[in-house]
Amino acid sequence: MYDAANGVAVRFEQVTKRYGATEVLSEISLDVRRGSTTCIIGPSGSGKSTLLRCTNLLAWPDEGRVLIDGVDITGPGTDVDAMRARVGMVFQHFHLFSHLDVMDNVTLALRRVRRMAREEAEARAVAQLRAVGLEGLERRRPAELSGGQQQRVAIARALAMEPAVMLFDEATSALDPELVKGILNVMRDLALSGMTMLVVTHEMRFAREVAGEVVFMDRGRIVETGAPDRLFDHPGTARLQQFLDQVL
Repeated sequence: MYDAANGVAVRFEQVTKRYGATEVLSEISLDVRRGSTTCIIGPSGSGKSTLLRCTNLLAWPDEGRVLIDGVDITGPGTDVDAMRARVGMVFQHFHLFSHLDVMDNVTLALRRVRRMAREEAEARAVAQLRAVGLEGLERRRPAELSGGQQQRVAIARALAMEPAVMLFDEATSALDPELVKGILNVMRDLALSGMTMLVVTHEMRFAREVAGEVVFMDRGRIVETGAPDRLFDHPGTARLQQFLDQVL
C-alpha cells in the first residue's frame, strides 16, 4: 500500500504510453523523493519528455498509475485543473502570451484558476519575479525580453502557483549558450530551497552537481538510476557508457 508520508512526492507505477503502434514508455516505475531533484538524461526519443507530460496529464498513460503525494492522478474523476495547479511545468519554449505583459502572464492563472484578487496576485508575482531577477520588468511584453528573461518569467509563473512539484523539460535547450548559466542558477537555487523537481536535461554538469538521483532512459525504458557520482563515474551498463562517451 502506498504511504504518502514515506517521503515520496511522485510515484510512477508501471507507466506505459503508446502513440499508435509505437510504445514510447514501457513499464516505467520510479519514485521521486520529496524535496529532492531528480534529473532524467538520455538520447533524443527515449521518452523523457513524455514521462514529464504524464506527470501533469498533458499525456495520459495507457497503463499504470502516477501518484502525487499519494493521490492517483490517473484515476477516474481526477480534477485535472486542480492537479495542474499543484504541478508546475517549465517547457523548452516559453509559452508566454505575447499580447500580455510580464505581470499579466504571471498572474493570469492565479486570478483565473486560484480565483485570487488582482492585488494579491500581483503582490505574489512581484515576489516571484524578484526571486528570479526580473524586478522592474513587470510591464514589459515578452518581445521586449531576451530568451533567458522570458524563461525566467515562465519559471516565476509556475512558482507563483506554489506547486508541490516542479517539472523542467529541457528548460535551457532553446537558449543561447550565454543565457544558459543564468537559468541553471535559478534552478540550482530552487533545488537548494528544497523544491521537489523532476528535470529532463542535457546539462550533465548540472545533473552531477544538483541531482539527488539521476535516471538514464533509452527507448522508453529506465536503464539505470542512481546517485550522480555512481552513474557518471561508474556506469553499470554498456549503453550508459556509450551515451556518456558521446555527451561528456
